[in-house]
Amino acid sequence: MPYKITDERGDYVPNPCEVPKERGEEAAEKPDDMLSESGSVITCHKDKIIHCLTIIGQVEGHYLLPRDSKTTKYEHIIPLLVSVEEDPRIDGLLILLNTVGGDVEAGLAIAEVIAGMKKPTVSIVLGGGHSIGIPLAVSAKKSFIAKSASMTAHPVRTTGLTLGVPQTFEYFQRMQDRINTFVAEHSAVSRERYAQLVLNTGELVMDVGTILDSARAVEEGLIDAVGTVSDAIEALYQMIPRV
Repeated sequence: MPYKITDERGDYVPNPCEVPKERGEEAAEKPDDMLSESGSVITCHKDKIIHCLTIIGQVEGHYLLPRDSKTTKYEHIIPLLVSVEEDPRIDGLLILLNTVGGDVEAGLAIAEVIAGMKKPTVSIVLGGGHSIGIPLAVSAKKSFIAKSASMTAHPVRTTGLTLGVPQTFEYFQRMQDRINTFVAEHSAVSRERYAQLVLNTGELVMDVGTILDSARAVEEGLIDAVGTVSDAIEALYQMIPRV
């Protein structure tokens, strides 16, 4: 049976998996509000409560992207992750990824928060987990990738004008080093091997980098296993401590 929680005053706090009759309308509205605001929903698996978060499109950083772009806003995601970590009603976090990448610092910030969570976390790449999506995918305690999904590792790049001086290229290299280090620390791939994948010049005609299908992503050690959403949910359930 789902457990019941009381606040500091002893008042009953509704379980997200329950829809109390006296508050049926309010409880029914909350999942829709969360879904439209942050692309997340609270659900149940067996007797545990799971928060499901989606990271899609481009990770938006300090500058607004065009309105016709699908974005994940880091100023929404980071506070949400903190609330998930601190909410005693939530047992685990499932992260669904289908992203082309985006702002490097914003993506790393989200990845660092996920990596630092004590609660069980599982990620699954659906469609694509490209560029800064790779640190996001490996930040969870266990990672999956759908059979039809892929991941692209490539160097840090920018848009607009840049100064053609050595300091600019050194700055890009330092940013890339931060990504390489994070990925190596949270997956089974070495820092040196990931750098080779990022700087590969023999695979992409118009770019530098490597495209990894699901099988190769697991073979290289970036992702733990190929699987489905059901596999990811079951793995998360198994990681949640039994009370």
